[in-house]
Amino acid sequence: MTLEQLRIFIAVAEREHLTQAALALHLTPSAVSSAVRTLEERYSVALFHRTGRRIELTETGRAFLSEAKATVARAREAELFLAEVGDLRRGSLTLHASQTIASYWLPPVVMHLHSSYPGLDLRVTAANTELVAAAVIDGAAEIGLVEGAIDSVLLTQQVVARDRLVIVARPDHPLAQRRGIERDDLLAARWVLREPGSGTRSVLTAALEARPGQLTAELTLPSNEAVRAAVRAGPFLGALSELIVQADIDAGRLVKLDFTLPEREFLMLRHRERHRSKASLAFEEMVMTQGR
Repeated sequence: MTLEQLRIFIAVAEREHLTQAALALHLTPSAVSSAVRTLEERYSVALFHRTGRRIELTETGRAFLSEAKATVARAREAELFLAEVGDLRRGSLTLHASQTIASYWLPPVVMHLHSSYPGLDLRVTAANTELVAAAVIDGAAEIGLVEGAIDSVLLTQQVVARDRLVIVARPDHPLAQRRGIERDDLLAARWVLREPGSGTRSVLTAALEARPGQLTAELTLPSNEAVRAAVRAGPFLGALSELIVQADIDAGRLVKLDFTLPEREFLMLRHRERHRSKASLAFEEMVMTQGR
């Protein structure tokens, strides 16, 4: 079995689609199909169910996926180790960050790192907090940056910055000009929220001490920008970072409600047992000096 076969298997397994995997890998569908069938035939196992034009993982395939990811991640660590020879003149660093961090807090830090080490290949992926933590655990990312604590013994968590959520609405919203807004007022309101698993939604739910089903999202949207646009367009409340909405507040397009949410922490995640590359150590040092 080769690393290339494992990478192809992972791409197909994650998408459960041969053509999409082939496009992502810049290979032909026949080459992708052949690599998967070679694995199955060599070890006399079925990794996928094939029903018409659809494919889906078998139980064996699901179990093998975690092993394949771990193997490819370990190989990536070996590549990184060799690429770093030469005092960071080469190398790569893969970062996964929650959306607020990736869009508003991280770019200046990444640009400073690129200016200092132009030979580094920096790869940044935005996702929600749960997916960022999973990427670090699986080895898809060396460093994760999230908005709130993660419950995992596999990860170290270091505070790198702080941020505050604010509740916003259009100026004509009934709560926009009210003083002394109560928790019950907010629980009864119409909301536009990020998806479950996002740090923003988790912090808001905890701050309002909302039981399951008590805080109802009339719309659930996959990005901060979408939430901001929906709040500007309709009679909804939204909870977003001050970094995101300050320009709208200054321009009078949105109003910050008179209800204070607690400060939240931006955390850097690492896997406890994996090699810390020189590139990641350089990033960590830059975050601690530039990011706060």
